[in-house]
Amino acid sequence: MGVSEIITETRQYLTFRLGNEIFATDVAKVREVLDLTTITAIPRTPAFMAGVINLRGSVVPVVDLRLCFEMSKTGNTRNTCIVVVEVLLDDGVAVIGALTDSVEEVIDLEPDQIEPAPRIGTQVHTDFIRGMGKRNTQFIMILDIDRVFSAEQLAAIQTQEKEVA
Repeated sequence: MGVSEIITETRQYLTFRLGNEIFATDVAKVREVLDLTTITAIPRTPAFMAGVINLRGSVVPVVDLRLCFEMSKTGNTRNTCIVVVEVLLDDGVAVIGALTDSVEEVIDLEPDQIEPAPRIGTQVHTDFIRGMGKRNTQFIMILDIDRVFSAEQLAAIQTQEKEVA
């Protein structure tokens, strides 16, 4: 399935930074962006699970996106943000916080500014990349946020939510 079949209209994307790379996700998936707040670590959870936050009385699991992408752990700076997103699961929608180095901006991308995700053989899974946006001379990896987390990671997140609740 090519990108032209998926992204056929101008869409808005929230862009954020992990290391030197710019990523984006459809703004329709973003609930809100929070300044870094107290994250309560939960023992015996996978490394990518930063912990949970209290979001207006609700427990929201927070993942370190850098660790999900096998990068180094996110360092806490004044620019570090939590992007709260809705992720589709088999049994409904989960609200998850994603740690990012910084949030950049909301941008519009036209379909002709988006290339298909690269195919890099069978060992590297790029299913979670919807496409590569081009803006000036910069590439922006457009994430399919529903596919960023593997089934095992989502199971761990769901287990976490149940244990905390």
